Amino acid sequence: MPASFPADGPGGGRSALVVSDLDRTLIYSNQALALDVPDRLAPRLLSVEVYEGRAHSFLTEQAAAMLADLAREAWLVPATTRTVAQYERVNLPGPTPGWVPPYAICGNGGQLLVDGVPDRDWRAEITARLAASSAPLAEVVQHLARSAEPEWTRARRVADELFAYLVVERAQLPDGWLDDLTGWCAERGWTVSLQGRKVYAVPAPLRKSAALAEVVRRTGASTVLAAGDSLLDADLLLAADAAWRPGHGELADRGWTAPGVTALEEVGVAAGEEIVRRFLARVRVAASVSP
Repeated sequence: MPASFPADGPGGGRSALVVSDLDRTLIYSNQALALDVPDRLAPRLLSVEVYEGRAHSFLTEQAAAMLADLAREAWLVPATTRTVAQYERVNLPGPTPGWVPPYAICGNGGQLLVDGVPDRDWRAEITARLAASSAPLAEVVQHLARSAEPEWTRARRVADELFAYLVVERAQLPDGWLDDLTGWCAERGWTVSLQGRKVYAVPAPLRKSAALAEVVRRTGASTVLAAGDSLLDADLLLAADAAWRPGHGELADRGWTAPGVTALEEVGVAAGEEIVRRFLARVRVAASVSP
């Protein structure tokens, strides 16, 4: 059953949908905060993820307050490469205590959560698409095992039986290794993305924008706003009516932009706050001109 709200509840009667990447877009680890002001001037932070008993990800309190307003005034859809289990550690601010986003995209589009529960029909659809157009996951996993040297590889993981990634010492990656992997994967219908210390190998049909299209179909949203920082977010930004990327990350490093995509100057957790501010302002403008 599609998620829904009563007419006077969060998202009820709303035409705007806001879809955003999580890590290094909305939420930030200690290593990614990029606080470049004296400690006494640093913004107050709110922890939104606990991992192994420790606060793991944050946003500013100002961003948290605006995010709760945003969830009240539009469909708010997290879109992440995280697995479902990793996503469930995140507790985003909402309009009510215990709020859960009515829709969430996990596994880079391979999992669509409806009121926090994976949608089986969507997973079956994605499984069929991958089988039709990409090399098997096992082939890519085997190649990563052969090509990634233990001296600079800290872990190898398979995410929800959808894609694979490595945790690496980024500074120790051999020259040309990433390009070679990218070319090998491209020949087999897979893409590669380097985000922080993680090297992702993802089937090309596994896209956040595909799951977004399904959410738009179910909600009937007429305006889509998006944000993201990595190459795996590019299709999401291109699918939106307006989008933003922070001043850091894979897209910023490559100078990537496109019509309708605003490249922000802010970096770190300040960029997250600015993205939420832009979302909220745009949603309110759209609401003011709606019939």
